[in-house]
Amino acid sequence: MSTALSSLDPSAALTDSDERRGGTGTLRFVLAKVGGALVSLVLVITLGFLLFRALPGDPLATRVRDRPTDPQQRAALAASMGLDKPLPEQFLTYFKDLITRGDMGNSVAQSRPVIDMIGERVWPTVLLVGTATLLAVVLGVWLGVRSAWKRDSFFDRANTGIALTLWSVPQFWLGLLLLVYTSGLFPSRGMHSPGTPPGFWSQTVDVAHHLALPCLTLLAVFYAQYMLIMRSSLIGEMNADYLTTARAKGLRDDLVRKRHAVPNALLPTVTLVFLQFGLVVSGSVSVEAVFSWPGLGLLTYDALKGPDYPVLQGVFIVLTGSVVTMNLFAELLYRVLDPRVRAA
Repeated sequence: MSTALSSLDPSAALTDSDERRGGTGTLRFVLAKVGGALVSLVLVITLGFLLFRALPGDPLATRVRDRPTDPQQRAALAASMGLDKPLPEQFLTYFKDLITRGDMGNSVAQSRPVIDMIGERVWPTVLLVGTATLLAVVLGVWLGVRSAWKRDSFFDRANTGIALTLWSVPQFWLGLLLLVYTSGLFPSRGMHSPGTPPGFWSQTVDVAHHLALPCLTLLAVFYAQYMLIMRSSLIGEMNADYLTTARAKGLRDDLVRKRHAVPNALLPTVTLVFLQFGLVVSGSVSVEAVFSWPGLGLLTYDALKGPDYPVLQGVFIVLTGSVVTMNLFAELLYRVLDPRVRAA
């Protein structure tokens, strides 16, 4: 009887299931996601270690290239690099040094700590990819909303066609085209011009001048996916009953779009932004190589020439770890934004 009465209580139906559990549901959800991310990072480190040791090539031969060495010197060098130990012992030493001291070993080609080399290159990549992603999200969402609201119009068809075309273009090819057609207008390589006067504004303008073409290349490719996802998501919301109710209340069409349709359609786009941010860092390799932008992509490109296995392994762990971290943020944010996830 009491169960039946409680089922008829409207306040019970309106109360969030997580609130009824006193917040323990949220804590359990966060701990489960963080634990899953930590397990994924351990698997990434293990895969990175084994993957680059399965590739053809000899790190010792790369280290002594063009330098005459006798067998004793090669044996001493192999011992200093830890290559004379069994593979399981090498992995345990690498894993322990990475977790406790952030040590990823030394570069074979430059004899420098890999973590220092990655630290020098990560901020140029964050500047390039972060700027391009931010502009792509703003432009893609704006065009996606207007294309969906004017579905099957000339504006919608033209924007969808342009977006699909740019999305299918290889990044390095588009970068080369921009270099050819803007020859002389923008710097073709690097991040700084020699001879630029010291000072905040002169240095900022110089970096922005160098950033223009690689950023435009990434923007042209990235914005398409946000536009198409936003368009598809909003079209799926346009026939919802709550929009019919909002119109019946007398709201203008633009207010129905801004206050009701767009906020509900943004959820898939928000998730995509976080998921793609980790992936676009790795996707900037070709663009950084074309424009000689001194980021992680160019570091990876140079390391492949060696091959410099410790550097490749370190960059792989950093890039894959960024994907795992951004995926964790997306899952936690999705629970905050979508009440249906909290009630599940």
